[in-house]
Amino acid sequence: MRAEDLISTHPTAEAVTEALRRLPPPAPEKVDALRRRFTATQAPASSTAWPHFLEGARLKRDSRYADAPTSHRPVMGPALVMAKRAFRLAFQPFINEALRRQVEFNESILDALALIYEHQRVQARTQALWRQEVDKRLEQLAAESKKP
Repeated sequence: MRAEDLISTHPTAEAVTEALRRLPPPAPEKVDALRRRFTATQAPASSTAWPHFLEGARLKRDSRYADAPTSHRPVMGPALVMAKRAFRLAFQPFINEALRRQVEFNESILDALALIYEHQRVQARTQALWRQEVDKRLEQLAAESKKP
């Protein structure tokens, strides 16, 4: 099918409106069923909690700050820890500036992953609801076809 086949000027919008006015009003139970179906497919409020698989990455997204320095050496350990602390204290502004763009990138990637995850959850929920509707309709059609 080509795009030109889909575009049409016949019937006109006025003719379609007039045809709609001539239709009988729908049964109240059909209107209620349609409202319930639309209500069931509305997206629930998304949770503010991060997805469990992103929680660890979210806690480590700021790579500018390291854990407290330690050393496993018994004799030289305290001197090494003090040297590590002095180095961090002296060069922390440079470390922060060098890693600033990496931190921004990490945050944007995590936000994008959380958004993708939320969209995937909504799509899976909607698809499951529509599958239930299709199954229900197929059962109704099968029951109608068995009637003599």
